[in-house]
Amino acid sequence: MKNTKILGFRREDNSFGLRNKVIIIPSVHCANKCVENIAKLNPDSVYITHQHGCSQLDYDAKQTQMVLAGHGTNPNVYGVLVIGLGCEVISADNLAKNIKENTPYKEVHHLIIQEEGGVLNTTKKGDAIVKQMLLNAQKQTQSFGDWSDIVLGTECGGSDAFSGLSANPALGAVSDFIIEHGGSVILAETTELIGAEHLLAKRAINEEIKNKVYSTINNFEQLVLNSHADIRGANPSPGNIAGGLSSIEEKSLGCIYKAGSKPLVDVKEYAHKITQKGLTLMNTPGNDIEQLSGMVAGGCNLCIFTTGRGTPTGSPITPTIKVSSNTKTFLNMQDCIDINAGDILDGKKTMEEKKEEILEFVIKLSQGDLTKAEINKQNDFSIWRLATTC
Repeated sequence: MKNTKILGFRREDNSFGLRNKVIIIPSVHCANKCVENIAKLNPDSVYITHQHGCSQLDYDAKQTQMVLAGHGTNPNVYGVLVIGLGCEVISADNLAKNIKENTPYKEVHHLIIQEEGGVLNTTKKGDAIVKQMLLNAQKQTQSFGDWSDIVLGTECGGSDAFSGLSANPALGAVSDFIIEHGGSVILAETTELIGAEHLLAKRAINEEIKNKVYSTINNFEQLVLNSHADIRGANPSPGNIAGGLSSIEEKSLGCIYKAGSKPLVDVKEYAHKITQKGLTLMNTPGNDIEQLSGMVAGGCNLCIFTTGRGTPTGSPITPTIKVSSNTKTFLNMQDCIDINAGDILDGKKTMEEKKEEILEFVIKLSQGDLTKAEINKQNDFSIWRLATTC
């Protein structure tokens, strides 16, 4: 398995895409419908919609711009069309410029509804642009990469009492394998590390990283306390509790298994680019889609998502493999879940065998197989909001 070649798209900056998507991005929520209209005319394209881009305070606007631009620069993307209205805080031309400056080899276009004379004109022009980009994308030559090209985002959602016994440790074994072979792994979900921060801090490569672990998790916990809110009910969620998790500490002890056992080499803020080989902690909320969007913006080209209760979630550009912690959920949600780690609990597979099964699935994805989320055209996208609309 270690010498297996992975098929994909080598970009000019040496990043590696498992996919070659053309994505349509609204710079502001006012452009969502126009984006949807263009995407409907081009079913081979992908798109996102969101509720941001205007009336945001500067630091929230900066975060929105970073997440949107990160989806354009992700190695799984061939080309980008940005649609704006024309009077928003995050302008289409600036967003497109940002994407182009960071990935100058990509096709990047933008249209502004007010300048094009309305939605119909913008849709017509955007349709022509996307159709041409799709034709150009088909001309891209695939090449072989290896496990060192993987930037793996790890995620758990709808966790249950079995998550820390089967799916999360299996993902941890995959994480260790990726790192051993020169790749990068992201551990996120800061709220779901509360109570287990000391275990992660012990793995930090130096005092600076260790202190960042504590400050990142403590600051998030303090943010909740300052709001005079009770984290219980939000995390663990009602589904987590129904699935047998009693506290955030118990959930955290299961969550951390996803990161395997390798040293922690870096700590990044939400949606910031992953720059180190090895294990990186990204500061994200526990919310599945906000976390997934942040990791993808940071350069994640593959996500493995463990679940006890089941979820359909998937990124529009990054293949998202769903692994169930138990066989009941796998059988109940077969249209959403790719791999059953309940085999481990059932005594049918060892942890090592499940790791190999997941890695084999990744290889098949690189050769053209689709995840259930891709088949279902899940284009889930959400941005972690920091403040009020003004």
